[in-house]
Amino acid sequence: MANIQSKIKRNKQNHVHQERNKAIRSELKTRERETLAAAEAGDAAKAEEMLLQTQKRTDMAVTKGVLHMKTASRRKSRLTVKVRSLLS
Repeated sequence: MANIQSKIKRNKQNHVHQERNKAIRSELKTRERETLAAAEAGDAAKAEEMLLQTQKRTDMAVTKGVLHMKTASRRKSRLTVKVRSLLS
């Protein structure tokens, strides 16, 4: 346990940020799974809407610093390719 006040505060901040980042990453994975499930079911309208929402949340994760910009771009691209191939 830290004895210096600034380190105690930093540890608390790290814990809060870690929990927030974990929640955001979990949400992204869930949205990706649901988008692929909708595409596999053949529901084009729902899959397209969910794809847009997933891309939006991925971009928000980048602005929060949870994901790197290029990681987010790669994930969005791969998800889009998968959805398009399942729907066609």
